[in-house]
Amino acid sequence: MNNLSYPLQLKFHIATLSNDFTAKDANGNVIAYTRQKKWRLKEHVEIYENSNRKNVLFEIKASNWLDFNTSYAISEKNGRDLGKVSRKGIHSLWRARYHVIDADKNDNYIITEENPFIKFIDETLGEIPILGFFTGYFFNPSYIAKDKNGKVILRLKKNPSFFGRKFSLDKINEISPEDESLLVMSFMMMILLERNRG
Repeated sequence: MNNLSYPLQLKFHIATLSNDFTAKDANGNVIAYTRQKKWRLKEHVEIYENSNRKNVLFEIKASNWLDFNTSYAISEKNGRDLGKVSRKGIHSLWRARYHVIDADKNDNYIITEENPFIKFIDETLGEIPILGFFTGYFFNPSYIAKDKNGKVILRLKKNPSFFGRKFSLDKINEISPEDESLLVMSFMMMILLERNRG
């Protein structure tokens, strides 16, 4: 995933049984199709070149069985390890928090929810009949990835939508191509996990 044109657009497919979405670049070109395999004790996500699912680009596999603090190993199709993303369970109850660790086990980036209160309002009002239909249009959470110096690298924002299925990922500051691939894959996994949590 080199020379990406931002912002990336991620759109969930609400008509399918699986938890999947397509990622497109700023020019509308499909750069990835993500599919989460359902009903598995261990999470396994495959990142394909497109929705034909013929060419796997990356794989993301959980290190534990349905654990509160599961780490997800990210590798290229040739098996080369890029690193992992780890959700910090107890810290993520109020504000989503993920650590992104490279192949050398350096904890270089943290992904956090910018304003957890927005998600709280969205979830609370979402339970109210009729009113809940509109929350996804007005309350849109965003997530940022920061490096060890606190510099924001990427920002993911949910776009206004009645069904809450569109996201935009924008690059704020430059990073190495390898770290960029690791961070983009980490955001894709995070979206699937956060969507499952509601």
